[in-house]
Amino acid sequence: MASPRGRLVTVVLAACSPAMVSPFVWELLTTMKSPGEATRVPPVFIPSEWRVDNFARLQRRAVRRAVLQHRHRHRPARDRTAAVLLAGGLCLRPTALPGSNLVFLLCLSILMVPAQLYVIPQYQIMVQLDWLNTLRALTVPGLFSAFGVFLLRQFFMALPRDPEDAARIDGCNPLQTYWYVMLPPVRPGLVALGVLTTIWSWNELLWPPVVNTDPEKMTLSAGLASLQGQRLTDFPVLMAGAVMASLPMIVLFAVMQRQFIASIATTGVKG
Repeated sequence: MASPRGRLVTVVLAACSPAMVSPFVWELLTTMKSPGEATRVPPVFIPSEWRVDNFARLQRRAVRRAVLQHRHRHRPARDRTAAVLLAGGLCLRPTALPGSNLVFLLCLSILMVPAQLYVIPQYQIMVQLDWLNTLRALTVPGLFSAFGVFLLRQFFMALPRDPEDAARIDGCNPLQTYWYVMLPPVRPGLVALGVLTTIWSWNELLWPPVVNTDPEKMTLSAGLASLQGQRLTDFPVLMAGAVMASLPMIVLFAVMQRQFIASIATTGVKG
């Protein structure tokens, strides 16, 4: 039976849940409205006529390849997530390598500088490399994550040393010790970092339009932004694109939510 504190927490969460769900409900209802109903004042909550043709209108827009059909739309998020997990997964204990503490401090210094300050230098590098309007320009600058290094390092630091020492005594080489002994306990941290990196890469809007103006290589977020007009915006079509772009991330979180919540709750592994 739940404790009084648990029941109180449940009541508070239930009372706050409408505020969290209402934007998504409004988004779904807007996809079924006409352009006039979507901008009417006072707002119309329930559409007078349920229009499902807004999704068909989305397919006819010029950005359909970026929003719906382009086969490379997921590659920047996929490649960046894989690289961030690989780089973060190599963050062993502070004593694993000489000077690792100094390297870690240098990584943390990146978090202290706003990401917007890197846009112009990174753009100049992309120009020098002739990478504009390429998938490399979308992927390479995000292959390293200082936040990923910080997060996974905390997991590795919390691991007990006894299994690691026992594996070395049994004859395991460093790679075997890392793969079979040290990596499995930090799996929740890898899942959390993978989910966060995928969502950040999927929703990134600042960098892709800077280096990529080709609709053939436009990311989902940039494709949705191009649906917004200068003087008039077709909000039902825009919301239809937002719904379709949100579905993969919703499915990802639904599948990984148990490991994700466990990793955030523990913030490390206790020995």
